[in-house]
Amino acid sequence: MTVTLTTTPSPTPRPRTAPGAPAGTRPHGSAGAHPRGRAGARPRTPSQGGPPRTAPRALPPHTVFAERLLAVLSGERPVHWMLGHTVGEAYEQLVLLAPRTPLRSLGPRPVLRRCSVQVHPGSTAVEAFATIATGPRVRAMAFRLERGADQRWRCAAVELDGLDGGGRRP
Repeated sequence: MTVTLTTTPSPTPRPRTAPGAPAGTRPHGSAGAHPRGRAGARPRTPSQGGPPRTAPRALPPHTVFAERLLAVLSGERPVHWMLGHTVGEAYEQLVLLAPRTPLRSLGPRPVLRRCSVQVHPGSTAVEAFATIATGPRVRAMAFRLERGADQRWRCAAVELDGLDGGGRRP
Protein backbone atom coordinates (compact mmCIF):
# COMPACT_ATOMS: atom_id res chain seq x y z
CA MET A 1 0.00 0.00 0.00
CA THR A 2 1.28 3.46 -0.91
CA VAL A 3 0.27 6.54 1.07
CA THR A 4 0.48 10.03 -0.44
CA LEU A 5 0.69 13.07 1.84
CA THR A 6 0.35 16.59 0.48
CA THR A 7 1.23 19.91 2.05
CA THR A 8 0.70 23.38 0.69
CA PRO A 9 2.66 26.22 2.31
CA SER A 10 0.27 28.73 3.87
CA PRO A 11 0.17 32.11 2.12
CA THR A 12 1.67 35.04 3.96
CA PRO A 13 -0.98 37.26 5.55
CA ARG A 14 -1.47 40.52 3.73
CA PRO A 15 -1.12 43.75 5.72
CA ARG A 16 -4.38 45.47 6.59
CA THR A 17 -5.16 48.53 4.51
CA ALA A 18 -7.79 51.20 4.69
CA PRO A 19 -10.42 50.79 1.95
CA GLY A 20 -9.46 52.93 -1.03
CA ALA A 21 -6.16 53.97 0.59
CA PRO A 22 -2.66 53.17 -0.67
CA ALA A 23 -1.22 49.79 0.31
CA GLY A 24 0.47 49.73 3.69
CA THR A 25 -1.75 52.37 5.30
CA ARG A 26 -3.80 51.31 8.30
CA PRO A 27 -7.48 52.07 8.78
CA HIS A 28 -8.32 55.13 10.88
CA GLY A 29 -9.87 54.65 14.30
CA SER A 30 -9.23 52.29 17.13
CA ALA A 31 -10.21 49.02 15.43
CA GLY A 32 -7.59 46.47 16.33
CA ALA A 33 -5.51 49.02 18.23
CA HIS A 34 -6.23 47.53 21.66
CA PRO A 35 -6.85 43.95 22.77
CA ARG A 36 -10.38 43.09 23.78
CA GLY A 37 -11.26 42.86 27.43
CA ARG A 38 -10.57 45.10 30.38
CA ALA A 39 -8.30 48.06 29.78
CA GLY A 40 -4.78 47.14 30.87
CA ALA A 41 -5.67 43.46 31.38
CA ARG A 42 -3.00 40.95 30.39
CA PRO A 43 -3.85 37.77 28.49
CA ARG A 44 -4.61 34.81 30.75
CA THR A 45 -2.17 31.91 30.84
CA PRO A 46 -3.31 28.25 30.85
CA SER A 47 -2.68 28.05 34.61
CA GLN A 48 -5.08 31.00 35.09
CA GLY A 49 -7.86 29.25 33.15
CA GLY A 50 -6.97 30.73 29.74
CA PRO A 51 -6.74 28.78 26.50
CA PRO A 52 -3.90 26.23 26.27
CA ARG A 53 -0.84 27.33 24.33
CA THR A 54 0.17 25.22 21.40
CA ALA A 55 3.63 24.95 19.93
CA PRO A 56 4.01 26.05 16.33
CA ARG A 57 3.46 23.13 13.98
CA ALA A 58 6.68 21.85 12.44
CA LEU A 59 6.77 21.34 8.69
CA PRO A 60 7.07 17.75 7.48
CA PRO A 61 10.58 16.68 6.36
CA HIS A 62 9.69 16.52 2.67
CA THR A 63 8.51 20.15 2.70
CA VAL A 64 11.63 21.28 4.55
CA PHE A 65 13.83 19.52 1.99
CA ALA A 66 11.82 20.94 -0.93
CA GLU A 67 12.42 24.46 0.43
CA ARG A 68 16.14 23.71 0.95
CA LEU A 69 16.56 22.29 -2.55
CA LEU A 70 14.69 25.23 -4.05
CA ALA A 71 16.99 27.67 -2.24
CA VAL A 72 20.05 25.92 -3.69
CA LEU A 73 18.67 25.45 -7.21
CA SER A 74 17.51 29.08 -7.42
CA GLY A 75 20.92 30.38 -6.34
CA GLU A 76 19.65 31.79 -3.06
CA ARG A 77 21.98 29.44 -1.14
CA PRO A 78 25.28 27.82 -2.16
CA VAL A 79 25.36 24.11 -2.98
CA HIS A 80 27.63 23.31 -0.02
CA TRP A 81 24.73 24.34 2.26
CA MET A 82 23.34 20.84 1.55
CA LEU A 83 26.55 18.93 2.41
CA GLY A 84 25.30 17.37 5.65
CA HIS A 85 21.82 16.85 4.23
CA THR A 86 22.68 14.61 1.28
CA VAL A 87 23.90 11.05 0.79
CA GLY A 88 25.24 9.14 -2.17
CA GLU A 89 25.14 10.93 -5.51
CA ALA A 90 22.68 13.64 -4.49
CA TYR A 91 25.38 16.21 -3.70
CA GLU A 92 27.12 15.61 -7.05
CA GLN A 93 23.72 15.93 -8.76
CA LEU A 94 23.20 19.30 -7.08
CA VAL A 95 26.70 20.49 -8.03
CA LEU A 96 25.99 19.73 -11.69
CA LEU A 97 22.34 20.82 -11.70
CA ALA A 98 22.46 24.10 -9.74
CA PRO A 99 24.48 26.28 -12.18
CA ARG A 100 22.39 25.23 -15.21
CA THR A 101 18.90 25.23 -13.75
CA PRO A 102 16.27 27.54 -15.24
CA LEU A 103 15.32 28.59 -11.69
CA ARG A 104 18.40 30.86 -11.59
CA SER A 105 16.85 33.48 -13.87
CA LEU A 106 16.62 37.19 -13.10
CA GLY A 107 12.82 37.03 -13.12
CA PRO A 108 10.56 36.49 -10.13
CA ARG A 109 11.77 34.38 -7.22
CA PRO A 110 10.67 30.73 -7.49
CA VAL A 111 8.07 29.71 -4.91
CA LEU A 112 7.16 26.25 -3.65
CA ARG A 113 3.49 25.72 -4.54
CA ARG A 114 2.85 22.17 -3.46
CA CYS A 115 4.86 19.30 -2.02
CA SER A 116 3.68 15.69 -1.77
CA VAL A 117 5.30 12.47 -0.68
CA GLN A 118 4.74 8.79 -1.29
CA VAL A 119 5.41 6.70 1.78
CA HIS A 120 6.10 2.99 1.37
CA PRO A 121 5.26 1.21 4.66
CA GLY A 122 8.23 -0.57 6.19
CA SER A 123 10.70 1.40 4.08
CA THR A 124 13.26 3.92 5.34
CA ALA A 125 12.92 5.99 2.16
CA VAL A 126 10.24 8.26 0.70
CA GLU A 127 9.83 9.73 -2.77
CA ALA A 128 8.71 13.34 -2.87
CA PHE A 129 7.62 15.66 -5.63
CA ALA A 130 6.98 19.38 -5.66
CA THR A 131 5.62 22.02 -7.99
CA ILE A 132 7.51 25.30 -8.20
CA ALA A 133 6.07 28.52 -9.59
CA THR A 134 8.31 31.08 -11.28
CA GLY A 135 5.99 33.82 -12.41
CA PRO A 136 3.44 32.19 -14.75
CA ARG A 137 5.65 29.13 -15.32
CA VAL A 138 5.24 26.00 -13.18
CA ARG A 139 8.07 23.48 -12.93
CA ALA A 140 8.37 20.05 -11.33
CA MET A 141 10.98 18.74 -8.89
CA ALA A 142 11.33 15.18 -7.62
CA PHE A 143 13.63 13.95 -4.88
CA ARG A 144 14.22 10.93 -2.69
CA LEU A 145 14.73 11.11 1.08
CA GLU A 146 16.32 8.31 3.08
CA ARG A 147 16.33 7.97 6.85
CA GLY A 148 19.74 7.09 8.26
CA ALA A 149 20.68 5.01 11.29
CA ASP A 150 20.72 8.27 13.31
CA GLN A 151 17.00 8.80 12.35
CA ARG A 152 17.84 11.92 10.29
CA TRP A 153 16.42 12.42 6.81
CA ARG A 154 18.89 13.00 3.98
CA CYS A 155 18.37 13.66 0.29
CA ALA A 156 19.56 10.77 -1.91
CA ALA A 157 18.51 11.94 -5.41
CA VAL A 158 17.22 15.08 -7.16
CA GLU A 159 15.60 15.69 -10.54
CA LEU A 160 14.24 18.95 -11.88
CA ASP A 161 11.73 19.38 -14.69
CA GLY A 162 13.10 16.66 -16.92
CA LEU A 163 16.75 17.62 -16.38
CA ASP A 164 18.94 14.72 -15.34
CA GLY A 165 21.59 14.97 -12.58
CA GLY A 166 24.07 16.43 -15.08
CA GLY A 167 21.83 19.39 -15.88
CA ARG A 168 21.01 17.99 -19.36
CA ARG A 169 17.75 16.89 -20.89
CA PRO A 170 17.72 13.07 -21.28
